[in-house]
Amino acid sequence: MFAPRTLRFAAFAAAAFAAATLTSAPALGQKKEEPPKKAEEKKADAKKVKSKLKITVPQDDAELKIENKETKPTGAVREFETPEIDAGKLYEYSFSVTWRPNNYTVLTRTKNVEFKGGDDIVVDLTKVDPKNPDKAVVRWVPTPDDIVDEMIKMAKITKDDVVYEPGPGDAKVLIAAAKAGAKKGVGIEIDAKKAAEATMKVKDAKLDKVITIIEGDALKDRDYSEATVVFLYMGNEFNNLLRPILEKQLKPGTRIVSHRFLLGDWKPDDTKKVTGQDGDEYLLHIWTVKKK
Repeated sequence: MFAPRTLRFAAFAAAAFAAATLTSAPALGQKKEEPPKKAEEKKADAKKVKSKLKITVPQDDAELKIENKETKPTGAVREFETPEIDAGKLYEYSFSVTWRPNNYTVLTRTKNVEFKGGDDIVVDLTKVDPKNPDKAVVRWVPTPDDIVDEMIKMAKITKDDVVYEPGPGDAKVLIAAAKAGAKKGVGIEIDAKKAAEATMKVKDAKLDKVITIIEGDALKDRDYSEATVVFLYMGNEFNNLLRPILEKQLKPGTRIVSHRFLLGDWKPDDTKKVTGQDGDEYLLHIWTVKKK
């Protein structure tokens, strides 16, 4: 086994679809130690080389970092060279890409790649790395009060329900669910300011003994297993990341109600078109978890 040591390199200078040289020697990046070698092998290892990097990103304007160093956007395929490194030594570099598939969602994807000094590296960041799930941040957009009421009706809230909502924003959906009789509500909000606002709204509604707002990532290490109802208004990209978590954790009979957005190819049990008081049309979807 190789034991990692830290090794970083400094800034990358990028050129569109052409190789660009990284300007300083590596400082932190995972350099792995190998078992003791013969003198001839050590002499060969002393040779300095550069590795070529070819990286494909999800969209042309995506923001790419290599070893936490920013690079300039240069299209969907980007090429670089490492600084001089030891030939044949084992290294590990981290790659991180951030992009905006729409005007309300920011996605970040990371991938770690091992390679030997001198080897060419091809990194495809257009595909999810199962070892490093994507991170999604969604801009909050409020749901009109009358549409919230329709979502509550669609869920058929009862006194036995435990309601969860990723990204509760101002907590109006959770508050409405509690007023409709739900015995417990939990909101998970990644934005600290929105989490504080939601907590205050819950307190003002005198429902702080029923509703809990958690500041954190709704996709990371979250347990939804006690939920009997889940409300969503987070975008298709977020829903696609959340879906496997819900499929794994939710009990049969749990209802999922989403304003506008779907859960990939998981067909809703019902879709309802509602005309709001503002004259706009809204789509509401509901799924009921079946047996595994």
